[in-house]
Amino acid sequence: MTGTMLQGKVCVVTGAGRGIGRAIALAMADEGAQVVVNDVGAAVDGQGFDGGPAQQVVNEIESLHGQGQAVANTDSVAEWDAAQAIVQTAVDRFGHIDVVVNNAGILRDRMFHYMTPEEFDAVMKVHLYGAFNVSRAAIPHMRKQLSGAFVHMTSTSGLIGSVGQANYAAAKLGIAGLSRSISMDMQRYNVRSNCIGPHAFSRMIESIPGQDEAALQVRAQKTRPDQVAVLATFLASPAAEKISGQILGARGNEIYLYSQPRPIRTMHSSEGWTPEAMAERLLPAFLPSLTPLERTRDVYAWDAI
Repeated sequence: MTGTMLQGKVCVVTGAGRGIGRAIALAMADEGAQVVVNDVGAAVDGQGFDGGPAQQVVNEIESLHGQGQAVANTDSVAEWDAAQAIVQTAVDRFGHIDVVVNNAGILRDRMFHYMTPEEFDAVMKVHLYGAFNVSRAAIPHMRKQLSGAFVHMTSTSGLIGSVGQANYAAAKLGIAGLSRSISMDMQRYNVRSNCIGPHAFSRMIESIPGQDEAALQVRAQKTRPDQVAVLATFLASPAAEKISGQILGARGNEIYLYSQPRPIRTMHSSEGWTPEAMAERLLPAFLPSLTPLERTRDVYAWDAI
């Protein structure tokens, strides 16, 4: 063990069999936490089942920190009853639950005019419903013990914008709203909720079509899952007790604090508005302040460092 920031804490990490989730599970265990490693072992699109990845991460944790430090769980976050079972695994094995990291996710990328209801629903079920289901299962325990922390994975696809990911962007921006509401509803119970917009090379990133192979290799070296895991571990710890309802980002060795929507311009008309008056007066006033249709790579124009 190299740290004690999560000593005595019980953490559930969903989608923890690979990538960012695996890195978070390992980092939290390294800070003294007991970890429920949840992963159904599905492909990037959510198809299939394999209990191997979750158990492999448990084996890694136990080889470093001894038996009883982690347990595997293969229930699906997309189902209410299964999410209850994920949280119950933590309570049954370790006696309580302190932290939930909602990291599980899938991709069904498609241009909007081709996207099917099934492709939209599948992504919403895992990301947005998954975050709700597991958080909702955990909150009675946290409320009773007057402590707890949620760390949810949002995405710049929702916060900024992306092409061909309407389902994913909608789910990820929804998670930001969910987290904000949890933080406000649960403030009186000393339960915190924050989001991370991660930049890290993973199989989900690798699966996006049309990417340059050389650029992917550079990205893999500069934006690693363990860099996101450090931020998640900090946000889950008592050291971050003053941070709740926020959206942060990790990109290489850079940490971001994101703004959240607030009015930036206002115009009053004492006689009220007509469409014609808006075209004549409102449009030229607001036009310079409109948010451009940028992609993530347009906003982050510099290389990760």
